Amino acid sequence: MRNRRYLQLDVFADRPGAGNPLGVLLDAADLDAAQMQAFAAWTNLSETIFFLPPTSAQADYRVRIFTPRQELPFAGHPSVGAAWAALETGIAPEREALVQECAAGLLPVQVSGQGPQRLIHLRAPRAQPLPADPDSAELRAVIQGLPLSTHAPALWNNGPSWWLLELRDAAAVRALQPDLAAMAALSRATAAVGVSVFAAAQGEDFDLVVRGFCPADNIPEDPVTGSVNACIAAALHASARLPGRDNRYVASQGRELGRDGRVAIRVDEQGEVWIGGQVQAVIAGSATW
Repeated sequence: MRNRRYLQLDVFADRPGAGNPLGVLLDAADLDAAQMQAFAAWTNLSETIFFLPPTSAQADYRVRIFTPRQELPFAGHPSVGAAWAALETGIAPEREALVQECAAGLLPVQVSGQGPQRLIHLRAPRAQPLPADPDSAELRAVIQGLPLSTHAPALWNNGPSWWLLELRDAAAVRALQPDLAAMAALSRATAAVGVSVFAAAQGEDFDLVVRGFCPADNIPEDPVTGSVNACIAAALHASARLPGRDNRYVASQGRELGRDGRVAIRVDEQGEVWIGGQVQAVIAGSATW
């Protein structure tokens, strides 16, 4: 047993308590995957990250990302939080461009500002649609009675796989009472991390309303989810339906959980999706593990 530096952050948040909590274990080089998984299960946060020495000379830092149930090759709020933590703790140099190493590869990071006002933007792995049975019993159980838009449910992957269900309007997203058992069954049947619902917003300071559900990972609803927002952006870009202006928009997620997270999304000229936001430090201490 040893004391290890531990942080708990709120990601995609302009103040503590407004985003998605993230556990950060800074001194994890001697831990194996089973020990990391056990610690992530103990924190019971949607994700916990572990800092390790990079294996690539191009990387400024390296992280592994775990939910309480499994390791993920990529996740958005852990990656944005990782860049912020690497800068704040001196693991990475203070500069405007960094490279994160994770199981999904080397991901570029852009940084502006400092401290609580620092903005982190990270290029998500390129998302791809996956083949899926539109008439499966598991999918039918999830969408039964839902006020879907005219666009069919789709399964997309950018490291984790997400079911994307577009509803008819933002009010339907806000009011949704999900069938978590059906969503868990669909996730397990299709090796997906969860199910997301979304819709365009009108007359707000954001352009899209998003909710994400991961009951198969014992996370009924995730407060703010970078990977699913990146998948949604890729799907909307593929169908030429990006909201906002100049391939940029803001998504609102977490209000139904007492959060009010904001994810800044842009799609660059190469069609790559960048997700960004602020990070707030809530806990700084040590963990014995």
